Amino acid sequence: MALIDFELQRPYRSHAMTHLHAAPAPGLIFDTHLEHFDRDVIEASHALPILVDFWADWCPPCRALTPVLERVIAHHAGKIHMAKVEVDEGANMKLAGRYGLRGFPTVLLFVKGEIVGRFSSAKPERWVHEFIAEHTDIE
Repeated sequence: MALIDFELQRPYRSHAMTHLHAAPAPGLIFDTHLEHFDRDVIEASHALPILVDFWADWCPPCRALTPVLERVIAHHAGKIHMAKVEVDEGANMKLAGRYGLRGFPTVLLFVKGEIVGRFSSAKPERWVHEFIAEHTDIE
């Protein structure tokens, strides 16, 4: 039986459930980690832009930014997806090192396998919409 997060209108995926699926089909917003990052983000960004939110549970600005990003992704109705990387989970901090992240939250925008934009810290919703429009053809 699938659990649904009705607030976000997407399948509920706890960290404990993630390992059960060898190749989960990512939704609009999905968790990813070091082992599947290339498939879930780099490869997927050839089909549509992928916003990646690097966050930590102990980080108040991360918790402030999450609902903003969720509203922006929902607004674009499938034209852009968002991957969430919990940097303190497993070997995910290696991803932060790979991309030279200095603090959290940091958001990277991937298009066609490349980073086309990045920002750090919590931002207002309008700012995030403008960021996406500046780096993609999504209005």
